[in-house]
Amino acid sequence: MNKINWQNETDKIIRGLNGRKAQLLLHACCAPCSSASLEYLTEHFKVDILFYNPNIASSAEFLKRLSELDRFVKEAPFASGVRVMAPEYCHSEFLAAASGLEDALEGGVRCEKCFLLRLEKTARTAERLGYEYFGTTLTISPLKNAGLINSCGERTAGNVMYLPTDLKKRGRYQRSIELSREYSLYRQNYCGCEFSASMLNMTAK
Repeated sequence: MNKINWQNETDKIIRGLNGRKAQLLLHACCAPCSSASLEYLTEHFKVDILFYNPNIASSAEFLKRLSELDRFVKEAPFASGVRVMAPEYCHSEFLAAASGLEDALEGGVRCEKCFLLRLEKTARTAERLGYEYFGTTLTISPLKNAGLINSCGERTAGNVMYLPTDLKKRGRYQRSIELSREYSLYRQNYCGCEFSASMLNMTAK
């Protein structure tokens, strides 16, 4: 089976818009991942952000990441007009989805459940508010499986179209590092959940 080139899939959708900027609700996990993603996507879409990340294990970390995202959107010229929406923090939603999978390998079925949870929320919000597309910044991470994330997006789409991406391509992950330095963004070294943090601590020992 041929591996899907997700950047090509994004390109096809953009070409099909014929210069029209469709409305896109973009799930965002943090400011660094949003940086180069927004620089790229705002060229082709009218973008708003949904910061829905119940996987983050503490309210303090949640608020820190949200604050950095708000600041970045206000300061970056290409993010002018982008609105950030943030549902109330509720870590129990993630814990319910991850129940029984606490010891699963990082990047495996627990992460898949987490992707589905966040993308389902983004899809239903996009549907309710009348967006044409929804997507996520998660594919900019070189540590995450873009194919799995896009599969989760397609499974949750319903009556709104999912924008498949591999945002790390064409140097955008490197660009996110540059923008993080330029705007002095807080860059966390784990996804946010306690299970990921535990694996990080074990690796560091």
